[in-house]
Amino acid sequence: MQVTETLKEGLKRSYTITVPAADLDAKVNEKLVEAQPEIEMKGFRKGKVPMPILRKQFGDRLLGDAMQDAIDAAMRKHFAETGDRPALQPKVEMKGGETWKKGDDVVVEMSYEALPEIPEVDLSKVELERLVVKADEKAVDEALESLAKSAKDFADRKKGAKAKEGDQIVIDFVGKIDGEPFEGGAAEDYPLELGSGAFIPGFEEQLVGARAGDEVAVTIAFPADYGAAHLAGKEAVFDCKVKAVKEPRPAAIDDELAKRYGAESLEALKGQIRERLEAEYQGAARQIMKRALLDELDLLVKFDLPPSLVEAEAQQIAHQLWHDEHPEHSGHDHGEIEPTEEHKTLAERRVRLGLLLAEIGQKEKVEVTDSEMTQAVMNQARQYPGQERAFFEFVQKNPQMQQQLRAPIFEDKVVDIIVAAAKVSEREVSKDELQKALEKLEEI
Repeated sequence: MQVTETLKEGLKRSYTITVPAADLDAKVNEKLVEAQPEIEMKGFRKGKVPMPILRKQFGDRLLGDAMQDAIDAAMRKHFAETGDRPALQPKVEMKGGETWKKGDDVVVEMSYEALPEIPEVDLSKVELERLVVKADEKAVDEALESLAKSAKDFADRKKGAKAKEGDQIVIDFVGKIDGEPFEGGAAEDYPLELGSGAFIPGFEEQLVGARAGDEVAVTIAFPADYGAAHLAGKEAVFDCKVKAVKEPRPAAIDDELAKRYGAESLEALKGQIRERLEAEYQGAARQIMKRALLDELDLLVKFDLPPSLVEAEAQQIAHQLWHDEHPEHSGHDHGEIEPTEEHKTLAERRVRLGLLLAEIGQKEKVEVTDSEMTQAVMNQARQYPGQERAFFEFVQKNPQMQQQLRAPIFEDKVVDIIVAAAKVSEREVSKDELQKALEKLEEI
């Protein structure tokens, strides 16, 4: 077997692999000898079929396997000896394929783009700033007030007051279709918050302005895709009796409110809020520091990039941005989207940083554990309530989806390693200053 270099230009590589016909013939014989003990044919005992008959029966079929095995072995040996790592799957083409016949040598052309040598980075020279925000009393009080509004109570409005959106009305109702009540269409003393969207569209709006004691006929049409087939697409009239009109009032900020949220006391709830706020601040500060780190690494390290990776990333960026600008077009039946120079510049940055972080992660033996992957899948599955099992099965069968979930976990682990080795200073800032830094980050 012979491997001859035909191109070495930048990261582009091309080689001719020649597999002699004699080697292929030997490989076919090897496969036949290996299979012979298990083969049964009419007129022969198991394992006693003569080799010439086996070759005539199975030789041509095994020849293709022998070719593939030989080429794969040559490629593995080549990458082991050269140390090259292909950026994408190598392209392999058989030369003279249409004119090739049994007994000829097999000649294939293998071409690929090699991953570049990634220069060493002295991480101790990386300088970063971590923003620190303490949860002050004002922030805690604001969060408490928000919780109190969420845990709102309702109190009776003055006699004769009209119901407003956001109010709660207590009603008895009976729904009818063609004058006949239908199953599941009636209730008594039902508390309905106007504007909550709890009922069929159009129902709550017709009760705005009602007073306690009023009787209101609410006419609505069930959607054509309504869950109950016997109601879908039909018009119904609900005879409603308004028994009370109540206005929302925030819950009192006291120990009882704390208990609603699982805390033993108001002070304990404040402590939990403070911890949650500071965890949120830390998460935002990490995003800001991570962007600063990537910016610094992008300036520190330069190396050649595989054009195919950059082109693929630029296409993906252009495609994603096009869909962001055209949210109404969810399919992919659109025309070709041509990446701009801006897309290509961003793609170069992403590819460069991706290769650098991958190299550091490999040297540091960073791994994503099974438990971390399981947690990532669970977090993603929560976006599909009722379909969690189907999502799990989809991920198990989809290596590309697994990689999408694994990549950010791997990246965060590598970032943690770099931060641990870098010079990190801390600066205490206000919540507003942190928010401005975060907004500036999102604008970039």
